[in-house]
Amino acid sequence: MSKLSQQEEKELISFIKDWLKSHGFTQKDLAYELNIKSSRTSEIILKMKDLYKKGGMFNIAKNLIKIEQNLLENMKNDYKETTQTPPYNQLDIDTLVSQINQDTRE
Repeated sequence: MSKLSQQEEKELISFIKDWLKSHGFTQKDLAYELNIKSSRTSEIILKMKDLYKKGGMFNIAKNLIKIEQNLLENMKNDYKETTQTPPYNQLDIDTLVSQINQDTRE
């Protein structure tokens, strides 16, 4: 594949920043998903250029879709974990305290 033109590179950077912002993700999230050490724009664009060489814009799009699916799935899983009810609620604790008090009286 040929290289990204400067115009394509600028448009891609702009798209990625808007895409991240619209989903509430950060460049750090993207860098992690791309398996790169730095979340700097220059490092992300290097990775995008590498993806472009291996399959053009289609390859970049395919990878960004996969990343988006992973990040959204992780968000969904995190949400499920935080919304699960704790093992004991206040009524359970009150019942346990009553039972302990009753047991200690006997």
